[in-house]
Amino acid sequence: MKLIQRPRRLRRNETIRALVRETSLTPDDFVYPLFACEGEGVRREITSMPGCFNLSIDELVREVEAARSEGVRSVILFGVPDEKDAAGTGGYAEDGITQRAIRAVKREVRDVLVIADNCLCEYTDHGHCGLVKDGEVLNDPTLELLARTAVSHAEAGADIIAPSNMMDGFVIAIRSALDDEGFEHIPIMSYAVKYASAFYGPFREAAQSTPQFGDRRGYQMDPANAREAMREAELDWQEGADILMVKPALPYLDIIRAVRERFDAPVAAYQVSGEYAMLKAAGKLGWIDEDRVMMETLTAIKRAGADIILTYFAREMARRLA
Repeated sequence: MKLIQRPRRLRRNETIRALVRETSLTPDDFVYPLFACEGEGVRREITSMPGCFNLSIDELVREVEAARSEGVRSVILFGVPDEKDAAGTGGYAEDGITQRAIRAVKREVRDVLVIADNCLCEYTDHGHCGLVKDGEVLNDPTLELLARTAVSHAEAGADIIAPSNMMDGFVIAIRSALDDEGFEHIPIMSYAVKYASAFYGPFREAAQSTPQFGDRRGYQMDPANAREAMREAELDWQEGADILMVKPALPYLDIIRAVRERFDAPVAAYQVSGEYAMLKAAGKLGWIDEDRVMMETLTAIKRAGADIILTYFAREMARRLA
């Protein structure tokens, strides 16, 4: 009699399944994105992202403390200023909302890694990620402002700088500026492969960063391109990036895997606002088991090769894994 292969032997119960599980998640895998806004006692829920909030700095510190108590030790901060201008000056102001939030978190919460998102779209009145002239986003003049922003974040106490703007040469400009100012020890987590994705919609509500004209397809990547993603990652790696990020995550698992296989570097993936919002909406309607789908999608992102996952589910996952 021919021997029957029986893979089900190792699936019979949860104890066996856990014993042979190939991919495991821990709270240390997650980075928790948070939005800092002006005011005091502000905890304003983001309509399209249930459970996420614009937080005044005092409330943001409380949120970081709560996340830390649940095992989430890394956060990434985005600033939502009250006033914006064409040059995004709030992004690199010494007393800017993000700089003050960084200082407060580093002062009030122990053993938390603070990552500073480095872009101008939250701070410009036109909503684009750089300086604009005659309807065109200018690359090289924007680099100086991004470098100033990075230095201001490092001076405020950020542990990692995360440039997300997709300007050509942005990593080397930021690396050079940090090194010149004595911050050669600060790593750069580059949004190396950032697609021009429709999944960013809820984030734009949260950060109040919707472009006032056109879109960002002139500088963010075409979703159809994979070879170009490798070129973008290679350039950032050569320019001094310490961590390479792919964004969004779930629609681009193939890109995460390709970056993982090609580069001997930590790989991050951002489960973006639209991914989060879809799961929340479908869960609320009872169309999916939100808890299981949350776990399944984040496991898929790690299985594809991500060492670090930025996700709005960070606290929920930490509680789930406890």
